Amino acid sequence: MLILMAILVVVIPFLVFYIRKATKEHPKGLISAALSNMGERFGYYIMNAVLLLFICSKFGISDDAAGWIYAVFYFLIYVLSLPGGIIADRTQKYKGTIITGLLVMALGYGILSIPVFAETTGFSWVLVLTCVALFIIAFGNGLFKGNLQAIVGQMYDNFEAEAAKKGPEELAKAKEKRDSGFQIFYVFINIGGVIAPFIAPLLRSFWLKMHDLAYNSDLPRLCHDFINSTKEGAAPMTETAMENLTSLAANAGYTGTIDAAFCNNYLEIFNTGVHFSFIASVVAMLISLTIFLCVKGKLPNPAKKEKKAEVQYTAEEKAANAKEIKQRLYALFAVLGVAVFFWFSFHQNGQSLSVFARDFVSTGSIPPEIWQCINPLFVIILTPIIMYIFGALARKGKEVSTPRKIALGMLIAACAYIFLMVIAMVQSYPSGAEFKGLAESMKEAMKCSPLVLIATYFFLTVAELFISPLGLSFVSKIAPRHLQGICQGLWLTATAIGNLFIAIGVTMLNTFPQQWMCWAVFAGFCLISMGVMLGMVKWLEKVTA
Repeated sequence: MLILMAILVVVIPFLVFYIRKATKEHPKGLISAALSNMGERFGYYIMNAVLLLFICSKFGISDDAAGWIYAVFYFLIYVLSLPGGIIADRTQKYKGTIITGLLVMALGYGILSIPVFAETTGFSWVLVLTCVALFIIAFGNGLFKGNLQAIVGQMYDNFEAEAAKKGPEELAKAKEKRDSGFQIFYVFINIGGVIAPFIAPLLRSFWLKMHDLAYNSDLPRLCHDFINSTKEGAAPMTETAMENLTSLAANAGYTGTIDAAFCNNYLEIFNTGVHFSFIASVVAMLISLTIFLCVKGKLPNPAKKEKKAEVQYTAEEKAANAKEIKQRLYALFAVLGVAVFFWFSFHQNGQSLSVFARDFVSTGSIPPEIWQCINPLFVIILTPIIMYIFGALARKGKEVSTPRKIALGMLIAACAYIFLMVIAMVQSYPSGAEFKGLAESMKEAMKCSPLVLIATYFFLTVAELFISPLGLSFVSKIAPRHLQGICQGLWLTATAIGNLFIAIGVTMLNTFPQQWMCWAVFAGFCLISMGVMLGMVKWLEKVTA
């Protein structure tokens, strides 16, 4: 709670001051669109921060199985942006599609907020219901996300068109604003991301305290193991596991006999608090909807401009532009291929890095989900610094192109995993599965400092700022005017493909003989992607010139 108050008192006022200054030379609708997005992202990050660990704690399934549910959901979150973009492009109703998306997401979060439980652990109708709710959220997000980004891209198209009327010099200045504009838009996404990870853990701890119990991240897994061991034909718990369960139950405030009744009771109370946190996600969707309804009249509609632009093209002009459009699409797909590997590595924050925080980091009473706030906090702090550096280089005539920034981002992402490789080697970490079988005293002695997580997220955040908002900017620059929504959907589809395989991270963490091997895989993917990007950079710069 003290950390949350510090963020609110120190970071947010600084951010407001900076944004007011930074957006004076940007389109006026930028902040309105960013605020609409911020509410939706706040509700999303409440759920995202706890999703994998929540599925494990509620249903008693393995990290790997929960990881694949999370990965498929994350895949759908982004891949459904492609049909969402197609719907908006074909119906010419970008704003109506966005509104529908917010309402659909609110429905999905509402289903998740209902604390229902099955009589048995593992696969059950409740797990099916949870997956249905996740699909509804993903579908709503597909209608919302890419289309709002397309509107922001249209703002800068209009902004540059107005500047062009004033001469080449003004047009050049206007074009320089697009990258920084998407970075500002990206900052608003992360304001909610800083605060959201606190919501579910605080409500869960509050609900446990109301029942004279305390939080422990390992206790749900051991409770499920005990329940499963009581089933007919099941093997009993090992002596070490039983000792760990008894010790952790005592630390959580329970001093009676360990039995199935205690385990079921603890699991229900533990997870009910998380269910209640999804009510905040519903409220966040409604707030975002309210903001968008208030400002939608001030936001541009890509379809209106396209109808006008399409009339101006003759048959000869269309034929002459065909080659350029093909080159732009080839460049787009080349960058999308690199983006797949970045997101596969970066989105480990909700997968292997969450499991790493739970099992291998000495965090005291701080829930592992809360550590995910470090990434958006770094986004807020570092964005002004990176924008200043790039702005200073541009003023000196040494502007770094968007493709070069993306390549540099891949190198920085590799540094994060090289750092984790070194830590794992120094600590001689075994596989996650082997580590869980050790006695509690031995595990505590092997855990590393939280500074390891902070340093890792620092590297990944810098990489993110070089790739994610600039990727959106790149797509808005290179996309043919009549395909803005579809091309933003393609960018999100590349993200989806990377996300589909993120569960491999948990599998590698738990099964590779030595933990450093897991981080080496991610470092290798990032370095290869950087090399590919550098090989294409001159061509990409020519196409986007």
